[in-house]
Amino acid sequence: MAGDRPAERATTYDVVIVGAGFSGLYQLHVLRQRGYAVHLVEANGGPGGVWYANRYPGVRVDSHVPNYEYSIEEVWRDWIWSERFPGGEEICRYFRHVDDVLGLSADISYDTRVTAASYDEGADAWSIDLEDGATMTARHLILCTGFATKPYIPDLPGLANFEGPCHHTARWPSRGVALDGRRVGVIGTGASGVQVVQEAAKVATKLVVFQRTAVTALPMQQRKLDPDHERRAKQYLADVFARRNNPPGSLHDIERRGESALAVSEEERVTVYRDAWNEGGFHFWGGTFADVAVDEEANRTAYDFWRDETRARVHDPVTAEILAPTDPPYPFGTKRPALEQDYYDCFNQPNVELVDLRTSPITEITARGVRCADAHHELDVLVLATGFDANTGGLTAIDVRDTRGRSLADRWADGVDTTLGLAVSGFPNLFFLYGPQSPTAFCNGPTCAERQGDWLADLLDHLRACGVTRIEPRPGADQAWTEHVDAVGAAMLLSRTDSWYMAANIPGKRRQLLNYPSSDAYLEALADCAAAGYDRFVLR
Repeated sequence: MAGDRPAERATTYDVVIVGAGFSGLYQLHVLRQRGYAVHLVEANGGPGGVWYANRYPGVRVDSHVPNYEYSIEEVWRDWIWSERFPGGEEICRYFRHVDDVLGLSADISYDTRVTAASYDEGADAWSIDLEDGATMTARHLILCTGFATKPYIPDLPGLANFEGPCHHTARWPSRGVALDGRRVGVIGTGASGVQVVQEAAKVATKLVVFQRTAVTALPMQQRKLDPDHERRAKQYLADVFARRNNPPGSLHDIERRGESALAVSEEERVTVYRDAWNEGGFHFWGGTFADVAVDEEANRTAYDFWRDETRARVHDPVTAEILAPTDPPYPFGTKRPALEQDYYDCFNQPNVELVDLRTSPITEITARGVRCADAHHELDVLVLATGFDANTGGLTAIDVRDTRGRSLADRWADGVDTTLGLAVSGFPNLFFLYGPQSPTAFCNGPTCAERQGDWLADLLDHLRACGVTRIEPRPGADQAWTEHVDAVGAAMLLSRTDSWYMAANIPGKRRQLLNYPSSDAYLEALADCAAAGYDRFVLR
């Protein structure tokens, strides 16, 4: 799929959007409907954002449908999902369906990368530089680069010396990599690592999994969806989406119970946990007791249930202890749980080996494998499931300059500050969606795209109606929001764990909570700001 060539497109717009994932496409759709001259620029060759880019074996969404799709009726009316948790190929087909129905590609330049942007104070507009040498101008610049755009590869000594295929999961070749009959190593056991392991274990002659920290993976409870049933269920979808998109909402359309895990009997507590476990997905993470996220003793009851259920599936007690330690390596849920189908069962197979990097750390990558403190593991293929420079990496990869010429990367070098997770003082007419200090990781992509996107579209309508050509956070607004996010984090167990939620996975990043953990409270803050005439911003 190809977008307009630079010579064929306009160069001046009301709004330029960067990124064709859920947020970018929705913003394009809603702003076109409201009469703005808007154009979207996408570095990949088609719509889908991270779903277009991520092609590793087993790639799959961890939010169930219909929660993980747009609530636009003309889109969902004729679309039928085949699985409760769709795979990457199906999601890419869904994005093509969205494009076909809404005709979005008419206003998208694919295979076009934004490299820099600077604000022209005289014109109250952004000058946007493209990799092909062209320039675009827009009153407003909206960055929808996603929270998992920039891969993180740790400094592994000798990595360049490995002679076989070696790829980060987010940079998997479109042609694929043969794993059948080969010796495969997977470094990392987050969500993508879990998914790759499940596929590689089926075909590799040898699979070595290098684990630094145990992942608290939850049962996906995947199932095929009956097309006839799904068609009949569409009569209720409008109500489903209305509940999803209006507060009170919740994490992935899952609500916690009001009572404490410590205030009920053990029998009742186990029943609640068992029901959530059997429901699958993130229900066990977000749909049990109110205090699991804030009280360590309550949290331990959830961990112990997870541990016992998990260990029962692993035959070797030593391996079971590494995968599901007796004592929690971190409070349950303070690192994002992965969803698994047969991950733990893989370690019962004779071709699968688990390496505990806490006791046998990697000392170097060699031409033929990975050397750890106690052994050298010979490999043909090396998979880096080492995560992302999450939340900020995609934004700071673009050389965006404020009115004083300072880059966003420099501005955030000592810590992130934003207003409502949407804007930064000193960067007029610049907004970012699904970014740092907004719900992001606690609100799935399409839901957040619509909630934030509608608010931003309303704001732009307000500016247009008032004849306002420039907007930015008022002095102190960034600091106030950052202090609020920090205070929310300090009251939760999230702050006790070094995770990418806390920006603790990237050396040199300031440790701070980068994902606002309550979508309801966030929506209330947005609504309050709008009701007060957008008082967190200076309009002129």
